[in-house]
Parts: sequence; C-alpha cells; structure tokens
Amino acid sequence: MTACVLLVVVYYLVPVQPDLSGAAAAVRAGGTAAAALAVAMLVGRLVVRVQRGESGGAAAGLVVALVGGVVLFAFIDYLVAVTMPGQFADLRTKTDALYFTVTTLATVGFGDVHAAGQLARAVVTGQQVYNLVVIATGGTALVNHITRRRAGTPPQTPA
Repeated sequence: MTACVLLVVVYYLVPVQPDLSGAAAAVRAGGTAAAALAVAMLVGRLVVRVQRGESGGAAAGLVVALVGGVVLFAFIDYLVAVTMPGQFADLRTKTDALYFTVTTLATVGFGDVHAAGQLARAVVTGQQVYNLVVIATGGTALVNHITRRRAGTPPQTPA
C-alpha cells in the first residue's frame, strides 16, 4: 500500500517541461515507451508467480505494478496535453490526467475529459489495449489468488 501511495506522490512531483527540443522530446517518448513495456513485462512475470502461488510478495508486487501502469498512463496523457495543447479537451492538470486514466480504465467515459486530437486518440487507443491485456490479466490473477486463498485451494501448476 505504501508503495502505491509513493507512486502517486512521485507522479505529482515529477516536473513536466512542455517545450523540449526534438532530441529531448524523442528521448522522453522513448523512455516513456520503455517504461510502459517494462511495466507490462513486470505484470506478466508477477501474474505467473501469483498463479503458481509463489510467496515473497508476488501478489503485493502485482498490485504495485498495476498501480504503476495506471500512473504511467496518467503521466503520458498529461505529457501529451502539456506538450501539444488541444489534443485533450479539459485535461489541464495531473489530477485531470489521473482522473481521465481511471475513467478510461473503468470504461466509464464521462465525456468531460476526452481525446480530441489524433495523437491523443492514438495514445488512448494504446492505453485501452494495454488496459484490456495487461491490467485485466493482472486484475484477474489477483482476484483468482484471493479466491483460492479464501477457499484454501492450492495454486495452479503450469502445464
């Protein structure tokens, strides 16, 4: 739980500079894409560990990784909004970005904050696919883990 709170605190503390040169913007984009891939790989590994019933905090690590994925996409949405004004409607603050990311993950879509430009729509489409594959897989593994523990069922063994 503490690690999840720290992730959100770091999200709010990391400064975002809107006007970067081409090279700096490319490095930031590459780093952000690498972070998304790293979180997806971490979630995948932790899902396997949770399904095997490994001890050592695999389930807690999975929760932290899933929160990290949400925070990462909020950061990406905010970067796009700050770097290219007009890509998102009504996304002005990091809280707006976190709110938008969670409403997208929850498939609620209130419509108050939404992708308006082509880049933002591409980013959100990627975010939706990530949510369907990575977050849903991790969430399912956690629910199965909790259900097995409560029922006293042994963990799954790989085929």
